[in-house]
Amino acid sequence: MRLYFKSAIFSAIIVLVLSAILLGVRLTQVGTALTLVGAEADVLWKIFAATALIFVYNLWRDPIERFLGYIPTPSLSVGLRNLSQTQVVQRLLWCFLIATALIFPFLGSRSQIDLATLVLIYVMLGLGLNIVVGLAGLLDLGYVGFYAVGAYTYAMLAMYFGVGFWTGLIAAGVMAAFFGFILGFPVLRLRGDYLAIVTLGFGEIIRIMLNNLTALTGGPRGIGNIPKPTLFNLEFSRRASEGSQSFHEYFGIAFNSNHRVIFLYLLALVLVLITVFVINRLIRMPIGRAWEAMREDEIACRALGMNPTQIKLSAFTIGATFAGFAGSFFAARQGFISPESFTFIESAIILAIVVLGGMGSQIGVILAAIVMTVLPEMAREFNEYRMLLFGLMMVLMMIWRPQGLLPMKRPHLELPQ
Repeated sequence: MRLYFKSAIFSAIIVLVLSAILLGVRLTQVGTALTLVGAEADVLWKIFAATALIFVYNLWRDPIERFLGYIPTPSLSVGLRNLSQTQVVQRLLWCFLIATALIFPFLGSRSQIDLATLVLIYVMLGLGLNIVVGLAGLLDLGYVGFYAVGAYTYAMLAMYFGVGFWTGLIAAGVMAAFFGFILGFPVLRLRGDYLAIVTLGFGEIIRIMLNNLTALTGGPRGIGNIPKPTLFNLEFSRRASEGSQSFHEYFGIAFNSNHRVIFLYLLALVLVLITVFVINRLIRMPIGRAWEAMREDEIACRALGMNPTQIKLSAFTIGATFAGFAGSFFAARQGFISPESFTFIESAIILAIVVLGGMGSQIGVILAAIVMTVLPEMAREFNEYRMLLFGLMMVLMMIWRPQGLLPMKRPHLELPQ
């Protein structure tokens, strides 16, 4: 009991100090000076309640965990589990999900469609990072750099050369793949924490370059008036530009601003479906098996005659390509980008999506992207505690379900006894 008492006291003190620093005080501007102000009474009560909860849990850890072990968890029977893993059922499930996604924009409000489009962008980013982290086992903390490269590639091509969205989309993917290939060389001999530090530095270098190259990127001012995507040269605006035609005039219908929102959602959905299909094919190909083999044991891969250099470069390059696609679509959707849109927090959120969903699991990444994007919008009163709640959720996941929400399952055969 003495050992648990010391651990409980130590944990409670850490929670109290960190919570008091993060939530208990804040800087408020009074005139031209900054003044340190204490938090309200309800926030202080929450801090003390969290401290007491941590103390009680660490003091009586064994009884609490035994009690939690007695709580029955819902599980499928063997027959239902085997049925859910059949190929026909999985295809029917995918068809149902796709049909629901296609019907959703015609039933939801404009704000809901906008939020769903943002979810699809994070799904694409999560699937791309899942190649590098989940399949190849390479910890990448600078993935937002490829996202920024794709966004600025399309924005600069549109601004300086008048390139359309579809050409810019391909150019953004190619440019992001090139940067991923270039990044792959310095990290070939690095693993674990050292690899994470180098990739983190890469993401910050990209952001600082975008800030400093004012003549090309606009610096902190960013780039505005980025052209929106068109449907076969049909623009979703009230008045089309010279040489083009508007969508509502071509079909002889009344102008509705929701048409553009629905089109952007459907375009993002198509890009996500293409991403899922391509990655699913890659996983079943030898390159996908090589990624997983290197994730499990790089030394064994070398002993089997595999080339780790090619495997790592392919993972970085292909993963960066999908980030470039997502970046170009983000720039076209927003119409304005700046370096502040591509900070380290974005990389942390994308990595949290991969870890929360399950390393290597596509369905898990999609589910985690929905959770990480929709929940903050539903609980706006906790917006200032967003990163704190993310951290708490990740800690709880590492304790009770380290494999993720929906871990990846490989087809396997068992010999009868």
